Amino acid sequence: MDEPQWLLWSRQLQAIAQTGLTFARDPFDIERYEAISALAAEIMASHTETSAEAIAALFRSDPGYPTPKIDVRAAVFDAQGRILMVREATDGHRWTLPGGWADVNISTADSTVKEVREESGYEARILRPVAIWDRARQGHPPSPYSCLKMFYLCELTGGAPTTSIETSEVGWFARDAIPADLSLGRTLPHQVERMFQHQADPQLPIDYD
Repeated sequence: MDEPQWLLWSRQLQAIAQTGLTFARDPFDIERYEAISALAAEIMASHTETSAEAIAALFRSDPGYPTPKIDVRAAVFDAQGRILMVREATDGHRWTLPGGWADVNISTADSTVKEVREESGYEARILRPVAIWDRARQGHPPSPYSCLKMFYLCELTGGAPTTSIETSEVGWFARDAIPADLSLGRTLPHQVERMFQHQADPQLPIDYD
């Protein structure tokens, strides 16, 4: 599922505006870039249920040169070959692979291990990265952010199932028993299936697009 053209246009306009506001010194140029940013917010608001003011505030919260955000996901397998999943409390309690935005001053691998611990109560060890995907090309629902998704194959090393303020349930699932109610903004069915393929075949190359 391709992202709608209006979303691509509004994100591109905001990227141009944000870059201009980062480097511009002329007050007239600054005024023009602010107008472009406002236009991007208006376009996005006209296709969503969010106000232009709220979207503009979201844009202002992320100043500086625009770069994609990084989302990390952990594919943790147990001795029975089951994959670890958690229910996201903020998304209708739908299931996803543990993960979230990569933290500042922490490597993506360390962020992944941290997310597993915080969201599930389990300890994991990174085995290898297995996928670096552009979110927009994967079929996720539209998002205001440009995003890279990094998936790491992990092994279970300890811990016990524990929910958090972010998660309401923790579970292990066999390949033929993946929940249908996935949090599609975070994890898609074909991504989970690809994690099983990587777990079964260590020789598979890293996926990317």
